Amino acid sequence: MPDPQEHFLDGPELPSGVTRFWLVRHAIVEANARKTMYGSLDVPLCTHHLTSQKAAYHALARRLPHQALWFSSPLKRAQQTGHTIQKAGKLSIPLTIDPAFAEQSIGQWNGTPHKDFPALLSKPTGPFWSIAADECPPEGETMLDVRHRVGHALNKLAQQYAGRDMIILSHGGAIRMALSHCLAIPAETALRFCIQNLSLTIIEHIAGQWRVVTVNELPDFGTNAA
Repeated sequence: MPDPQEHFLDGPELPSGVTRFWLVRHAIVEANARKTMYGSLDVPLCTHHLTSQKAAYHALARRLPHQALWFSSPLKRAQQTGHTIQKAGKLSIPLTIDPAFAEQSIGQWNGTPHKDFPALLSKPTGPFWSIAADECPPEGETMLDVRHRVGHALNKLAQQYAGRDMIILSHGGAIRMALSHCLAIPAETALRFCIQNLSLTIIEHIAGQWRVVTVNELPDFGTNAA
């Protein structure tokens, strides 16, 4: 049995050689999309925030390990966030696209204005997510489905790239479900986590077990943050 003390973190630096995932939520999307439940629609980032939050991208570029593998949701808001971080850090590393890290698909409900969305629901929601974890929109998926696909992808990558750092550009719902998987907690419970735009969540896979290092760590947005 491994000695738990072997993995204590006694200093500010994270040791190398650990299977570690750096999950980054995409930046703020454009204003019209924010008026709707955009879900898995491929909406662009907000150009104003891309300009005004440059300091955050530079901070993330400094914080993230430069020898990491990079993965991204197929949605362009995640890819654009990754490319912007790399540009800030003068990096040029391929983004491997992995559909497992996409946001929850709400199917036919994609694009519904926020004010109209509650009328579509058949189940009560919690206070911090707009849809119950087990509600399945027409032609969409439940958060339980998201938990399954994200967890399967994390397990696969942890085995395939053991001992490596991996950066994943993803989404608020998918990152919450990564935490649900790693902590072995119900999806509904994980929806209570706050996952803000451009936040960083770090999880590790050590001796067959998952550990959460940080959740919703925000970069330094500088004096020009919007």
